Amino acid sequence: MIPTPYLLFLGDAPDRLAGKVAQGIKDWRPELCVGQLMFEGCGADMGLTNMTIEEAIAAGAKTMVIGVANRGGFISDSWRVVIKEALNAGMDVASGLHNLLKDDLDLVEAASANNVGLHDVRVPSVPYPIANGERRTGKRCLAVGTDCSVGKMYTALCMEKVMRERNMKATFRATGQTGILITGNGVPLDAVIADFMAGSIEWLTPDNDADHWDLIEGQGSLFHASYSGVTLALVHGGQPDALILCHEPTRKHMRGLPSHQQPSLEDLRDTALALAKVVNPDCKVVGISINTQHLSEDDAKTMCADVEARMGLPTVDPYRHGAERLVDALDA
Repeated sequence: MIPTPYLLFLGDAPDRLAGKVAQGIKDWRPELCVGQLMFEGCGADMGLTNMTIEEAIAAGAKTMVIGVANRGGFISDSWRVVIKEALNAGMDVASGLHNLLKDDLDLVEAASANNVGLHDVRVPSVPYPIANGERRTGKRCLAVGTDCSVGKMYTALCMEKVMRERNMKATFRATGQTGILITGNGVPLDAVIADFMAGSIEWLTPDNDADHWDLIEGQGSLFHASYSGVTLALVHGGQPDALILCHEPTRKHMRGLPSHQQPSLEDLRDTALALAKVVNPDCKVVGISINTQHLSEDDAKTMCADVEARMGLPTVDPYRHGAERLVDALDA
């Protein structure tokens, strides 16, 4: 287990989206967050108290969590200096980056010398099976997006919250670093060997009660040239009964790909549903989640209303306005 509470390391993250790991922990587990550590010019302020390593330890922090998700998942030299400082001060360090802490000899030696831990969240710890596509009991809902980082995890967490309030059987199933840090378990899907990706999601969402819903955290996008493979593994391994379409309407292009445009919600609906029906012919698209964080309140409501009228599906920003109507759609 990763010791809590956390100091969230934001480093030189250029914007809040780059700090989405820290943002997710702060939004869903605020009681675990002692403060934040930012470099000058950082654009990902979480609104927490800015602290040095020493101040964070004095405030009770046990682990410094790398709260940044950069393209390629690497640890820069400037970050390494601060990580080593935290280790030497007696603090554990947790990271969900592809550039693993345990592969850095200097950091390993510092952790050992100070009797503290290095926690690489993005390391599979289970010998996952190859997917077999056999039908499982229970129900599953998967969020799929027009792009990366459009609110798929938040959608599933918002729905789980409402379902638990209604005493429905529901479990959020984490498939990425932020979700795992929030819930304490899950599958680091993009670090699983390709042949076992879909099987890992079958393992994560096993047979269950007939009225139990697994809410599967989405990853990537079927339309993203870099990350479509991880999404397809979720679609086929998850064997969803229901799909929620997720979209961020202010994007100028696919994240990290300036020459690629986001697909329409209609394209996402038709493509995702066709692929889902390969493993579950009864799958349905039941609702739409719009990430309206960059819109005013009036514009957000207008956007959701327009999309709902066009698509004929309940459309909400579940984090801003609540996920009740999406849960109603599952119930139906």
